[in-house]
Amino acid sequence: MMRSSINVTQLAAVDATRAARVLSEVRDAALAAQRADLAPRPVIEESWGRMLRGGVDPDHDFRSGLLPPEEIRRRREETPLRHVLPVLREGLVSVADAAHHIMVVADAEGRVLWREGSPAVLRKADALGFLLGADWREEVVGTNGVGTPAVARRPVQVFAAEHFVRSHAAWTCAGAPITDPRDGRLIGVVDVSGPLETMHPATLAWVDSVAKLAEARLRELHLNTLERLRAVAAPTLARLNGRALVVDRDGWTAAVTGMPYTGRIALPKSPSTGRRWLPALGVCTLEPLADGWLLRAADEPSSGGTRIVLDLGQPRRRSVKVSGSAGSWTHELSPRHGELLFLLAEHRAGRSAAQLAQDMFGDPARRVTVRAELSRVRRYLGGFLEHRPYRFCEQAEIDVVLPADPRDLLPHSTAPAVLRARAAAAMH
Repeated sequence: MMRSSINVTQLAAVDATRAARVLSEVRDAALAAQRADLAPRPVIEESWGRMLRGGVDPDHDFRSGLLPPEEIRRRREETPLRHVLPVLREGLVSVADAAHHIMVVADAEGRVLWREGSPAVLRKADALGFLLGADWREEVVGTNGVGTPAVARRPVQVFAAEHFVRSHAAWTCAGAPITDPRDGRLIGVVDVSGPLETMHPATLAWVDSVAKLAEARLRELHLNTLERLRAVAAPTLARLNGRALVVDRDGWTAAVTGMPYTGRIALPKSPSTGRRWLPALGVCTLEPLADGWLLRAADEPSSGGTRIVLDLGQPRRRSVKVSGSAGSWTHELSPRHGELLFLLAEHRAGRSAAQLAQDMFGDPARRVTVRAELSRVRRYLGGFLEHRPYRFCEQAEIDVVLPADPRDLLPHSTAPAVLRARAAAAMH
């Protein structure tokens, strides 16, 4: 007999006290490994599972050391979140204050860098350790509105006893991840929190919409930066023969000459002036130009075998490392690209777009989505990823690093093929 999940939003909107009581009973049953009539929402149940596997104590309000003020200042100065703080403040703080909430902005490591809003709620947050510089990752403080959206990579509302640690059950939190629109990398989480009675069914949608406005602002800033670099690069490229392009510090293309346009070039982790091998160009020379790099392709091709390591060993971090005779480079992967490359590593003979759509979504008709994502993958893997069918090139040696616990294999993924791989690995 299947259990139904609790519709927290509807129940709490009618009777917050009853909703909190029902959730407390469900949580107690889960901690006691007993079957309750109602199930927690899937995103909460998955989080509780991570907490139980990780040994988080539900009855112990653990608090890690706060960052010192100078470290908070350094992180504020270096994070891209500083560029969107005005957007977050304008969209959230005034309403949060009036509704007896606070806005919290944390970096990708779950460290609280900004807190603003109702002074009375800020004082209550102090008592919970929800302070500047505090570490609010899931593995430190349990299921919460900062750490859980960072792991789930989606907006999450955590109400009452959906918090794993009992002392947090008097709060309601709604958090949304903020990602770098250039590569999908998580850069932080924005959260609106307050006492239990301040819960509103529209809070999560509100926070998510403001997070998307912040990402749009980051995209706009990036395009403006490329425009400025393009203006500087134009006279230089006009004097050159052969293939060349100018990219920003992260490899995004501002201008090209003598070759088709490509959106991004995978640069070495620490690029420097000199001769290098890059997957999209082969052997080339790098020269600094304004706030970017001038890349000039050489004539001779690179030689030697290539080893590609797909590292999925860490639940929250995925990367691909390419090593060859001319050196090596590493690229961090978005969750979707991690799934696709894992599937291609599992099927060395290759998969069609329809097969990958079936693997990813259970729907072979979603070929266009798969093709679009693999087009982005080819921007950094270049000729190492072939198509018709999609596959790693035969000359490359492929290694996959898997997590020790099969349940931590791409834990965000709901792709049918990944779920089957997890289940198969757990049986061995």
